[in-house]
Amino acid sequence: MAVRNASQDHLKEHRTRLRQRFIQTGEAGLSNHEVLELLLFGVLPRIDTKPVAKRLIAHCGDLNRVLGAPLATLMQVEGVGETVAVHLKALQSVLVRAGREELQAQPVIASWSTLLNYLKTQLGGEKIEQFRVMFLDSRLRLLADEKMGDGTINHAPVYPREIARRALELSASAVILVHNHPGGDPSPSGADITMTREIIKALTALDVKVHDHVIVGRDTTSSMKALGLI
Repeated sequence: MAVRNASQDHLKEHRTRLRQRFIQTGEAGLSNHEVLELLLFGVLPRIDTKPVAKRLIAHCGDLNRVLGAPLATLMQVEGVGETVAVHLKALQSVLVRAGREELQAQPVIASWSTLLNYLKTQLGGEKIEQFRVMFLDSRLRLLADEKMGDGTINHAPVYPREIARRALELSASAVILVHNHPGGDPSPSGADITMTREIIKALTALDVKVHDHVIVGRDTTSSMKALGLI
């Protein structure tokens, strides 16, 4: 019993120190695994969350991919059950929704870094390729961000007519195309370029502008507009 109490006392002291350090220094004073460890305190009240946090990052690669990982992937990690996995996915949902609200409050292109952070939070941890379209109004404010196709590790089927139909339904004036490369490299492929031009052709007939096509890689993003491809 004494050993057990000593262990619990040590755990309590460690958590108190970590909380105090966060209060004093903010997130800048904590490492990635310590931030994750702190997040898990409330979900795992009687367990040392440090090894769980370290295993999650080692298994997934980084914090963004921890939040972006599917439930089943998270639950492969020792110490992570359904409760922890759902908690982490709920946090990702909060971050994505908060980012979307920020984008809706001003023209999307007013803060390109905000847009890219939003997209990386949403897609950076995805294991399969997903194609999304951000529909914008005449002032380039976000009307909707919708998934228009998902598929395999390196291909997501996209139908220009479906994008055009949805743009009409939303009375969109412009769109930003988005998809991810789960393999990591965000460089556009030949197929990406061809598909983008087909979508541009379909939307030009409706007087809807394709403002950009952003590709989200593992650690970075690429912009077809910046590359001179649009």
